[in-house]
Amino acid sequence: MTLAWFDCSSGASGDMFLGALVDAGAPLEGMQAAIDAVGVEAVTLRSRDVTRAGLAATQVEVRTPRSDVVRTWANIRGLLEQAQLPEPVRGRALDVFARLARAEAKAHRVRPERVHFHEVGALDAIADVVGASAGLDALGVTHAEASAVALGSGMVRSEHGLLPVPGPAVLSLLGEVDAPVHSGPVAREMCTPTGAALLASTVSRWGGLPAMRVGRCGTGAGGRDNDELPNVLRVVLGEPADDRSARVGDALVIEANVDDLDPRVWPRVLTSLLEAGASDAWLTPMLMKKGRPAHTLSVLTSSEHADAVRRTVFRESSTIGLREHRVAKHALERQTRTVSVDGIDVRVKVALLDGEVTNVSPEYDDVAAAAARLGRSVKAVLAATVAAAHLPPGRPG
Repeated sequence: MTLAWFDCSSGASGDMFLGALVDAGAPLEGMQAAIDAVGVEAVTLRSRDVTRAGLAATQVEVRTPRSDVVRTWANIRGLLEQAQLPEPVRGRALDVFARLARAEAKAHRVRPERVHFHEVGALDAIADVVGASAGLDALGVTHAEASAVALGSGMVRSEHGLLPVPGPAVLSLLGEVDAPVHSGPVAREMCTPTGAALLASTVSRWGGLPAMRVGRCGTGAGGRDNDELPNVLRVVLGEPADDRSARVGDALVIEANVDDLDPRVWPRVLTSLLEAGASDAWLTPMLMKKGRPAHTLSVLTSSEHADAVRRTVFRESSTIGLREHRVAKHALERQTRTVSVDGIDVRVKVALLDGEVTNVSPEYDDVAAAAARLGRSVKAVLAATVAAAHLPPGRPG
């Protein structure tokens, strides 16, 4: 696995993200290919070496043509869904734009589907979001953490005139994921909405540099060179220094309280969610106001499949709203093996801790078939299968 830690002491923006990832080794050509796949007007990325307050960094410039095309969240979502992109890249890009749409909709009090991306610049935003998603995928980032985010202060000029810094969209985006923020030492916009959305979608834990074995580092430059501090976003890549037997990843838990669905429908809802890419889905009985019996539907999923999961919940259940929160996920190394029980093969899933088998989950259909052929109880074959799985590989059961 690859752990990434972002140093946001100078804020974050889309171009700073691109620069940091390129400086850390992500191929610019791969980012460009992903952007080209979206099928919008010609957008070009250019990288160059610069210094910010004496610190060497990579600046990625996004060059876009003049365009009068008005793009809403619905338009951009359609482009991303049709583009020939790897699913992890598409999933992250959709999640980032969905967050931007919700934040802008809240700021302007319109529906997310009708949000116009004029404030973030539609072509610039597509390049930043899709390029950064491709860069994270190329670097193999599976878990990301970040420092507190400097937002800036003062005023910034927009199409609506002067707006206060930090802007409402930035506060909404980072507030949604409970990110720690502060104004920082510079009286200007230090964190843009695109930068905030990328952080919100990517980061699952906030704080100082975690215990890790450092592999590569990247420094991405913003457009200005400040006197107060280097205008850069840094990324540190490596692997966790502790618990090397477990894999760490970020995941979302999406939930809804439902009190008006025919109980016979629930099995199909859960099956549909797993088919949509959810890692797990479950129901918890509960009582709502006035003693009404209900269920909490909970779904564990990755950012890659989050949009498909949300759509499935709305389509298959009766809820009209969702809540979600990001969680850190720890999972043991897993392997699928075949063991022999009295000469019959049975598949098992084993979990390993420091190379030792700690948990065994036999494939039930295989166990049931073996029990029928052997004329033994399912209970007995289950026990024999678990015992065989704990034997060293190659040793007969």
